[in-house]
Amino acid sequence: MRLPKIITSLISLSIVSYAFAGAPSTKNEWITLGTMAGPIPNAAHSQPANALLVNGKTYLVDAGDGTAGQLAKAGLNIKKVDAIFLSHLHFDHTGGLPAILSLRWQTETKSELTIYGPPGTKQTVDGIFAYMTYGTLGHYGVPGQEAAPPNRNVKVVEIVDGSVLDFDGFKLSVIRNTHYSWPKDSEEYNKFQALSFKFELPDYSVVYTGDTGPSEAVELLSQNVDLLITEMMDVEHTVNLVKRMNPMMPPKALGHMKQHLSKHHLVPSDVGQLATKAKVKKLVVTHMAPGLVEPDEYEHYTNEVAEFYKGDITIANDLDRFLLHR
Repeated sequence: MRLPKIITSLISLSIVSYAFAGAPSTKNEWITLGTMAGPIPNAAHSQPANALLVNGKTYLVDAGDGTAGQLAKAGLNIKKVDAIFLSHLHFDHTGGLPAILSLRWQTETKSELTIYGPPGTKQTVDGIFAYMTYGTLGHYGVPGQEAAPPNRNVKVVEIVDGSVLDFDGFKLSVIRNTHYSWPKDSEEYNKFQALSFKFELPDYSVVYTGDTGPSEAVELLSQNVDLLITEMMDVEHTVNLVKRMNPMMPPKALGHMKQHLSKHHLVPSDVGQLATKAKVKKLVVTHMAPGLVEPDEYEHYTNEVAEFYKGDITIANDLDRFLLHR
């Protein structure tokens, strides 16, 4: 019996997609899996997440809501992720982590996954394992089954300002940025940290700011890098959007949000000045709020950055790919 053409086409596509997802990439690449900041979900953009491909291995840099699906769209196998680097523990950067850990468990992934992140990462991941416990015990509901523990083949390494780690094909340097403004003599200063990362390949360098306000430490980390991946926000637009979504938001909470967005994030002029002072060769903007759709929106924000930085500027879309070579 001959199958309808549309069905045979879908089968062929599935086979190709499966083969592609299982095949390691031979290129060193950075993929912006999700490019829109939280907390408002967006139909066109997933939340902040990136894939770093080096020497045929896959690493995640942040894991916002929707990361698992974005990995599949990029042709990457979730079972092949070697490590996850979390810049900080805000939910728009970690919301996809429960799905990743749960899907690894469901597919009986045997390889080890290491999650690197700031203080609090172990508590966060342990909380995800606690959430998984009931589902893993029930599993498929078959009598006599023996369920593996939720934390199978997963470990956590907490990193801080000044941490330096060596991986296959790159070195990771970590600094603390200004996404929080706790007083240095407070308990919160050490408890809550936001990090920026520098990935040094043999012939290429990348800095990922994560979420940060203007920061001399980030500027120093970014000096002369080949590629700067930076967050950016339109603060006024974002505040107005949140107010429309939450018209009864208490004034005190709204004030705290405004303070956070204005002090702990980068606006277009900040991004341009950072790239110029650091003398970076290429600039990629992600974590954008609002989510951009129309070409004139991309042009508008690109022009705002270009007033301060005359180099190569890209405001990234979900699933954009950047080769890491000169």
